[in-house]
Amino acid sequence: MKHSNIPIFIPELACPHQCIFCNQSKISGQKDIPQPENIPAIIESHLATMNDGREIEIAFFGGSFTGIPYDLQERYLSVAYNYIEAGKINGIRLSTRPDYINEKILDLLKRYGVKTIELGAQSTDDTVLLASGRGHKSEAIRQASELILKNGFHLGLQMMIGLPQDNYERSSKTVDDIISLGADNTRIYPTLVIKGTQLAKLYEMGHYKPLDIPTAVSWAKEFYLRFEKANVKVLRVGLHPSEELDYNKSLLAGPYHKSFMELMMSAIWRDILERELKERHDEQLRLTVNPHQVNFVWGYQGSNKDLFQSKKLEVKISGDESLSKYEIKISHC
Repeated sequence: MKHSNIPIFIPELACPHQCIFCNQSKISGQKDIPQPENIPAIIESHLATMNDGREIEIAFFGGSFTGIPYDLQERYLSVAYNYIEAGKINGIRLSTRPDYINEKILDLLKRYGVKTIELGAQSTDDTVLLASGRGHKSEAIRQASELILKNGFHLGLQMMIGLPQDNYERSSKTVDDIISLGADNTRIYPTLVIKGTQLAKLYEMGHYKPLDIPTAVSWAKEFYLRFEKANVKVLRVGLHPSEELDYNKSLLAGPYHKSFMELMMSAIWRDILERELKERHDEQLRLTVNPHQVNFVWGYQGSNKDLFQSKKLEVKISGDESLSKYEIKISHC
């Protein structure tokens, strides 16, 4: 069944301090915080385009939802819960910090139909967490994850690659930890340097170097495949495009690309093609793949075509719904 979220962004509403990489209003492209009385209009506008029987969740994103005052949490949740009771949505999901989880909060979330809690873990390495100004250690991630699962919620653990003091090994260990902590979903965000942040000051002083796009794509590609193998659903790779994420506006540096996910999937298919076509030269071939993968086989803006050309291959690509995600059949035209 198709799944959709109705996103409600509450940028920085509950954060006691900003992590050095964070400027939520710039990242989300939203500066105004919607009040509980504004929520029905947001929900109704989305529901008007979602009348095809899909599964729908209201998603409170952008800030640390469980850190806002308890009564305000309840006001937001009660508005959303009305739509669960009316049978118009299937549940609620939200994002928050690991150190804003306790039994009292979880009791409230259960009462109002929250199904999934996504924690902004970012990294499970204490050196990276300290350098990034997260305000907690990895133990807080472990404790919050255990509480969430014990109380019957779905657990999401978001990660960021390329944070201060991060490296491939530390990000790779974070992937292992997210899997072992029992998350059933995740998001992979490359670290960007946004104007007005502490990270921007470090960057301008030469004390921080962001990942370049090829490196970020390479890491994301490997981590994505490892999550898939462990049955951890990757909900997003790369930040959602917004007007502010532009080098002429709020973006200062970092591996931002509006089609980051497509770049990564194209790289995954590049590896598959190099393996499967290793012994093929000067032939006319038909490559049959799952229809959802056809564009990725060609590559972002045709980026994989040079492989075919280097091997003097004339290639046609067709789709077959019976094939699995990375399955490929090769035949002569």
